[in-house]
Amino acid sequence: MSALLDSLSAGFSGDVARRAVLDEALRDGLPGPRTEAWKYTSLRQLERRSFAAVDALPSLDPMLLADIPAPRAVFVNGRYSVALSLTTDLPDGVSLQLLSEALADGGDAARFLQRRFERTDEVFARLNAALATEGLLLRAEADVRSERPLHLVFIGTDDGADRAWHLRNLIELRAGASLTVVELHLAATPHAHFINTLSHVHLAAGATLSHARVQTDSDRATTLLRTDAVLARDADYRRVDLELGGALSRHELNVRLEGDNARLAANGVLLAGGRRHVDTRLGIDHIGRDTACELTWRGLGAGRGRAVFHGGILIREGADGTDAALSNKNLLLSDSAEIDTQPVLEIHADEVKAAHGATVGQIDANALFYLRSRGLTQPEARQLLTTAFCREPLGVIEDANVRDALLVRVDAALAAVEAG
Repeated sequence: MSALLDSLSAGFSGDVARRAVLDEALRDGLPGPRTEAWKYTSLRQLERRSFAAVDALPSLDPMLLADIPAPRAVFVNGRYSVALSLTTDLPDGVSLQLLSEALADGGDAARFLQRRFERTDEVFARLNAALATEGLLLRAEADVRSERPLHLVFIGTDDGADRAWHLRNLIELRAGASLTVVELHLAATPHAHFINTLSHVHLAAGATLSHARVQTDSDRATTLLRTDAVLARDADYRRVDLELGGALSRHELNVRLEGDNARLAANGVLLAGGRRHVDTRLGIDHIGRDTACELTWRGLGAGRGRAVFHGGILIREGADGTDAALSNKNLLLSDSAEIDTQPVLEIHADEVKAAHGATVGQIDANALFYLRSRGLTQPEARQLLTTAFCREPLGVIEDANVRDALLVRVDAALAAVEAG
């Protein structure tokens, strides 16, 4: 067994059923280069590392959160912080519950934990199913409509050891509910932690969720996230993911459009600067009739960074009326960067409209020359062009204040790439 799996399993504290899940994960081991879903992301260095479980909630300066408004729920190194969270003014009909509380209650609040993962390449989802004891359950009752964004903040900070934690989250909107969620993954100080998060999104009939996720973790961190979403009839899920940090980051976004007329707009930006490895894998499953997905992704490779993108769309038999579109455009900002993109479209229905495309190129030399001729320095011109390149995916978020805040984080990440 690898040092990684050995150290992670040492933190187990679950029941017999969860022990069986852990044993299966340990038996199958980590995916290797012959595993299709992991062929572009090597785990050889990670498997030799060891991590300790989090044993205490680290202290943190509240001023670090001064620009994140209420309501907000804050986790530090995988532990919920009452002192940093501001949840007293949640909208009526919106509730937050810690996973640890739901487990202690022994009711059906944590029924989503019963989900099992059968494929051997789902080892990190299996580890999460076995080891996660904390997370957040966010629920909106039927017909609740809130325009005020709710912030979910996950912060990593150094406490003298390389730590590992596993979070399991649920966002559930019941029929006709509407909510905006901003999910922030941040680093308070440089660290080399291992973060394994598994999130579920359930949208009932007619529910609308606007979901912005920003990952700006430490340059030495390993962050693995899987999001599984299910959309019922007439549900509308609008999402943007900004992958801007971490040494190794991977996000698997799986969305099942089960109900007729369900809608998905899932966009993103992948910034692989320095020596970062950024991996995003989409699996969009059209099941109901007259469903639609629009996927707009932009990737940038700089320094010795590597960005990996897999955009998979499956249109099942009977999913007539589907309208699916995927666009993945990428810029190489250095000769040493690498970008791998793989759009996949699988159609088993007749009456559909579907398209996908991917490109990899460099900054337009004529556009760069024009901006230089207007008095901009080369770094300024490059940042202006790359910022414009990244703007389009942000348009999926309708709230102007949230969109502007996302652009500030993109600008800061691009400026850091240009600086170094």
